Order: sequence, then structure tokens, then C-alpha cells
Amino acid sequence: MAGVVIYFSASGWPFVGGHPPAAGAQPAAVRTGGVPAARTDRFDGDRALATARRLVALGPRPAGSATAQAAGELLRPLLPHGRLAPLAGHPGLRNVVGEVGGHGAPIVLIAHYDTTPVPGYVGANNSAAAVGTLVELGRRLHASRTGAPVVLLLTDGEEAPDYPPKDFAASALRGSKAAAAGPLGRTAREVIVLDFVGQQGLRIRREENSDAALWKRLRAAAAAAGVGAVFPAGTQGPILDDHIPFRDRGIPAIDLIDFAYPCWQRTCDTLDKLSARSIDATGETVMELLRRERARR
Repeated sequence: MAGVVIYFSASGWPFVGGHPPAAGAQPAAVRTGGVPAARTDRFDGDRALATARRLVALGPRPAGSATAQAAGELLRPLLPHGRLAPLAGHPGLRNVVGEVGGHGAPIVLIAHYDTTPVPGYVGANNSAAAVGTLVELGRRLHASRTGAPVVLLLTDGEEAPDYPPKDFAASALRGSKAAAAGPLGRTAREVIVLDFVGQQGLRIRREENSDAALWKRLRAAAAAAGVGAVFPAGTQGPILDDHIPFRDRGIPAIDLIDFAYPCWQRTCDTLDKLSARSIDATGETVMELLRRERARR
């Protein structure tokens, strides 16, 4: 999923604790339009969406499944210096890791490629859109070795192995927990998680577990890219996602997630809910943020 909201968000979502909607609850309407065109051109939203389509075409990707294994094989060569990193204690689960060179402590970009174990759930927005965005960021960054290095981390096992999850905090985020327990947990300068970044009418407010100072710099980058409206002021409720294992180690971390998504954990989370304009706004913002962050001392 991308995590779990600890309490109801200000928008009144009927989802809590990772469980499905309450009986009789009506999903919120999908937003349409309202995403401005970026005035920068450092990212290709159409290309990122094409990668998302390739991932969705594999079908449901629960961690440890044959399709998740195939997804890892598909994604490894798409990342610069891509490699598979098996998760200790979780047979069959593998993160996909890429690297962009530089100097100093690395900035870590994360998206998860597994899907919730719901029959027929292909995770177009809840996984594939963010993966496509991260892959395209890696492609664009690969030629640049100026400033801080960037680690590109596609996590496996972000979703709990059961649904509804009995204990999401304990059983999920397996890929990011493993990464944070290793060298990245000691050396990362900051962490940027991408999740739910492709839906139509995208609006991402700071979720309350995200570092406020880094989020402020993200919003400044969005304004510079001409898509400040996508990252409005205000907050949404705290979410457990792949940034938490790093945040718990004192590393500034943020989660880009528009949780007001009616197809969260529903089989309607399909490609028709995605927007290349939304993905592009996310990518242009993160590219501008990375340009600034990599230059910071």
C-alpha cells in the first residue's frame, strides 16, 4: 500500500489500520484536471508512464511471487548499475538497487514494486507509477556525477504478506527495513520516497511523518518547476511507508503520497487512473530538488 494511516486524515477517508473501506462506504471521486504543465524539461512523464505500463502488464506482484521475481528481473537493467539485493530472512524477496555516482553522503530515492496480496490487484498507482518515475529519474541522472551520489532503491515486501494486515508495522516495509539496517542506514544524507504519485488531479500535502525542513525545500523546488499547485500547504495524517525505517535512524526523510485515492487496495487501481501530467509534475519536482540537494554542502 503505501503504508497505513494512523488516524483519519482531514479529508475524512474511511480507511484506517490498512483495512478495506467500511461496509457501505462510498469511495471518493477521482479528481480530474488541475495539474499544471511544468515549465522545466528535465524529466519525461510519458516515458515514466510507459515503464509503469510494462510493470502492470506482468499482473499482480505480491512479494515472493513469480510475477514479483519477474518484475525484479525487468527492473534491474533499467537502473544505472542495477543489481538485485536479496533480503536476509525473507527468502525470495529482493530489492533492486541502482546508483548514480558523486561525492559525499548519498541521497536515497525509494519506490516499492510489490503489490498488496489482493486477487487481481495490479497496483497501477500504488507501486507502478512511482517505479516508473524512479526509473526515469535514474535514467536522467545517470550522466551527472556532480554533487552528492544518488541511490535508487526499488523495495520488495513493502506491503504486508496478508490483507487486511494483522500488524502492518511489524510485517511490512521489509525491503526498506533491510536497507536501513545496512550501510544506507548509517550513511544516507536524506531519503525521498515516491508512492501514489500518478493519479489524475494529483495533490500532495506533507504527511506528518515527513521531515518538515526537507518538505519545505521540496515545495520550493515544485514552485521553481512551475508545479507548486501540486504540493499545496498543509498536512495529511501520518503514514507508515518506506521512509519510516530511515526516519527512525534520524535521517531526514519524506514521503510523496496523495493518499486521497479511491482505488487504494481496490482492483480498480488500474492504468486508466494514471496521468502522464501528474507523473511529470512529480518527476520535474524531484529533479529540481535533487539538483539543489546534490549541490548542498
